[in-house]
Amino acid sequence: MNMSISGPPRSLVVSSYAGEWASGICDCCTDMKDCCFAFWCCPCFACWTTKRFGQCLCLPLLDIFGCIPPVTMSMRASMRHRYGISGNLCRDCVCSTFCLPCVWCQMSREMKNRTLPIVLGDIVHR
Repeated sequence: MNMSISGPPRSLVVSSYAGEWASGICDCCTDMKDCCFAFWCCPCFACWTTKRFGQCLCLPLLDIFGCIPPVTMSMRASMRHRYGISGNLCRDCVCSTFCLPCVWCQMSREMKNRTLPIVLGDIVHR
């Protein structure tokens, strides 16, 4: 039997934390790897997180041209909508304007918390 797989394995998204973020905006240090990446190179981290969310890799670079980061704000709102997290655009705007690296870290943690591993035999992929 010949089986072919096209493309990388896809992750299953689960809304087990519906209603609230899985972690707070100031819980950056719970994932030190992402925290350091976001602190030392927030634009690269934002692009990497955006790509993992399924959007254009360079989209966050548009935030450079505004005083309120519109892409960060819209990504946060989109993630809230996708995962059923409560909140509003006003809070998204405030967080995106004053806590930019923390917002990107929170969104990265949220995606990690909501993704189940894919098991193929004895190999686990994330």
